[in-house]
Amino acid sequence: MNLSSAGRQISPKSSREFIRTSCTSTTYPKLCFDSLSIHAGLIQTSPQLLAHAALNVTLSTAKSTTAMMVTLSKRHGLAPREVEAMQDCMEEMTDTIDELRKSIKEMGQINGPNSALIINDIQTWVSAALTDESTCSDGFQGSNMNGSLKTAVRSKIVTIAHLTSNALALINNYASLHG
Repeated sequence: MNLSSAGRQISPKSSREFIRTSCTSTTYPKLCFDSLSIHAGLIQTSPQLLAHAALNVTLSTAKSTTAMMVTLSKRHGLAPREVEAMQDCMEEMTDTIDELRKSIKEMGQINGPNSALIINDIQTWVSAALTDESTCSDGFQGSNMNGSLKTAVRSKIVTIAHLTSNALALINNYASLHG
């Protein structure tokens, strides 16, 4: 290794290209790149930092969506079925947030002796979050729901599910490099 180049900063262009290339292995590559390229300076060309950033972006989106749902659920005039769907969905989103938080915390522990087990735990938690999001979205199916409420919530949940799917793909990529 050439020591003179060891401390050299990676150019923002190569960081963005690393993210773009990494995102091609995800199910939603445009969303992946759009949501992560703003963090190129932090990610540089690290698959671990890329996966970590994907989890953080997903967590942030899940938290803001849950806050929006709390506000929407307090609106007057919601049908009992809508209130129930909102409450069920908020419970699922709380689980999603917990699973993402655990995953983010464990990402920092990967370089230890139990790294394979930790990666496996992270994959399990992120997969569980994806299931929670799907369950939440399912509650808004059917014609007896307010159209605008249904559309607003489902579109946000779908975005979170896509971000989660992308994060899982990036974690799986990192796991294949790490193992």
